Amino acid sequence: MKEIYLAGGCFWGTEHFFKQIKGVLQTEVGFANGHTVNPTYKEVYTDATGYAETVRITYDPQVATLEFLLNMFFKAIDPTSLNKQGHDEGTRYRTGVYFTDDADLPVIHKVFAEQQALLPHPIVVEVEPLRQFYPADESHQDYLDKHPDGYCHLPLELFEYARKAHS
Repeated sequence: MKEIYLAGGCFWGTEHFFKQIKGVLQTEVGFANGHTVNPTYKEVYTDATGYAETVRITYDPQVATLEFLLNMFFKAIDPTSLNKQGHDEGTRYRTGVYFTDDADLPVIHKVFAEQQALLPHPIVVEVEPLRQFYPADESHQDYLDKHPDGYCHLPLELFEYARKAHS
């Protein structure tokens, strides 16, 4: 099993999107790469902690490759929008790929280069090693499963697309 940490705006929709993908074994929402210890949602919401709303994704690389997951990630974000996804604005909603294994870098760079070739504007998605990750409290985990009509910046059709996608 492998892990990758993806920040795609509001973590409720990002988590729900990745949960639909075959080969994703577990997701957990939380906060990555800030500068305080054990931040709360309320603290991160101020944009004063440096954290990004992020989803920890545990996946089976035999079923869903990192390349496939990253290409799916690009379908769920606007990679040219800095600190904003949908109606959500602020550094906490920035996009990012946070890796824990340097061996993943060639794949990350390959996908970014291929995606950039498709876009008229520069990609502003961070690519950094994961420095730290703090899980959000239980009320934020699996939020859209608990609140099917809850807020989500992603269109519903995207979840169906993820369910049907194969690596």
